[in-house]
Amino acid sequence: MNKHPLSSFQYCPRCGTDNFLENNEKSKRCAACGFVYYYNSSIAVVAVIENEKGEILVAHRAKEPAKGTLDLPGGFVDMYESAEEALRREIMEETSLTVTAEKYLFSIPNIYRYSAFEVQTVDLFFKCEVSDFNGLKADDDVMKLEFIAPDGLNPSAFGLISIRKGIEKYLQIVM
Repeated sequence: MNKHPLSSFQYCPRCGTDNFLENNEKSKRCAACGFVYYYNSSIAVVAVIENEKGEILVAHRAKEPAKGTLDLPGGFVDMYESAEEALRREIMEETSLTVTAEKYLFSIPNIYRYSAFEVQTVDLFFKCEVSDFNGLKADDDVMKLEFIAPDGLNPSAFGLISIRKGIEKYLQIVM
């Protein structure tokens, strides 16, 4: 049985009462002040970056969740940031590369478990162009970066479910 996505939230964020109860499958309502809070998905961005040989840039995760497994560069969209701005920022933070162009591919819903909390996300996948790979460097929450040919990608080696599904979907598109 799945817990309500807001089961960890016991107190009304407006008035502080503990009378903050399940309203429906995606919201809670305060019986004291009437405040209703809807739990919506967070947005994450994922980059598919190919080099001149058509190999895909793959990251090795340095942190939990799924530490040590394969991943694609990307991360969460911050407040007041577009998906494209987040994509460029995350790629710079994790790889030191500058994205020169991006094209939306598809989205996949996900549950990202962080600090013992399930964050509902929608992961937006983009194919990104990078003109210069000379400054490539693993940083932020990336342990290592490598290029892998599409026919050498094993989706089961990717630790996050949405990335695994994204790799499978991308391979269907390109192969």
